[in-house]
Amino acid sequence: MSENAKQFVEEDRAPMGMTVRVFIYLVAVHFIVAFFFLIFYLAGAK
Repeated sequence: MSENAKQFVEEDRAPMGMTVRVFIYLVAVHFIVAFFFLIFYLAGAK
């Protein structure tokens, strides 16, 4: 692979820190949604 193509591939990807941050946000959002689901499930189980 030429140096120019390698540089293009490297610039095409998102920075590693941003990728990790997006992954953490996705996991956190799913935990929050699961928590709300559990609250509503337990509240409606009477």
